[in-house]
Amino acid sequence: MKLTLIAGDPDSQPTNSPTLYKTDRGSWVVQGWVVDDPDALATLDLPNGETAVEIPDRMIQFFK
Repeated sequence: MKLTLIAGDPDSQPTNSPTLYKTDRGSWVVQGWVVDDPDALATLDLPNGETAVEIPDRMIQFFK
């Protein structure tokens, strides 16, 4: 998988994280804060091999 950096959070210093990447497979990779709230995770009902991350609203503008 080849990742192309789209944007880092402009309000996060010094790391610009969360970060958005576009892949060469027609998908996105989102780097964000690990969701570890048990109630939220139960609502998501994540299957094995998946996880959830949280990003701020201000990052949505970078999805194309």
